[in-house]
Amino acid sequence: MELTDHHLSPSEPASERPTVTAPPRPLSLTVTRHGQSTANAAFAAAEAAGALDTGITCRDADLSLTALGRAQATALGRWLASRADGPLPHSVWVSPYLRAQETAELVLTELDRAGLPLPDVRTDERLRDRELGILEMVTKAAIELHHPAEAARRRRLGELRWRPPGGESLADVALRLRSLLRDLYETEASRRVLLVAHDAVVVMLRHILDDLDEEGYLALEREGAVGNASITRWSRTSSGQLKLDCYNSMSHLDPG
Repeated sequence: MELTDHHLSPSEPASERPTVTAPPRPLSLTVTRHGQSTANAAFAAAEAAGALDTGITCRDADLSLTALGRAQATALGRWLASRADGPLPHSVWVSPYLRAQETAELVLTELDRAGLPLPDVRTDERLRDRELGILEMVTKAAIELHHPAEAARRRRLGELRWRPPGGESLADVALRLRSLLRDLYETEASRRVLLVAHDAVVVMLRHILDDLDEEGYLALEREGAVGNASITRWSRTSSGQLKLDCYNSMSHLDPG
């Protein structure tokens, strides 16, 4: 079956068809995952021990940084402050979750300590982490044991489309990020923007901005997890599009 655009007449000259002008993109768009959180450390310990419970009782939104996470965020801020070419962000958009807020605060502290101009700061709910509903703070081993049908559905649908009860699929995360990008393009044209968010946000921005299909997403997942306080950045090209400069870079955290 041939698909037809019913808004345009096939005989209508191209010169008379309406054109859509995309808003100017930011000069650069950088996204970082928050520093290590208490949940990151607890889940790693639980998986290493084969435990079913992490011991975490607070909401996902209320998780704070560990001492390592604070050190990572501070290192990120020092790196931004010390870059010789001075590409400081004009704006910082931050997830409302505590671990992201703490990361942003530590980055700004380092910029302020260096005597550099501080960027505008904005908290946006659409940058929050993926919501997992009834499976929030539940280990993979516990899901397999206590929710075997859901675990099977997860494997069948794949991570991009699996939506846990009361939660979001990664495709749902991408949908709210598309909305965020529309607003960001309108308000941050020709500016440098830093997003402080979560691993799901980083991966879904790759999915959107680099036009990755499901296989492309799966290939990205096979590269490994998004690191805490890592840098992923796109820069505007001469044609006005955002092109990936680096993904999941953590060289700024290397003490050597």
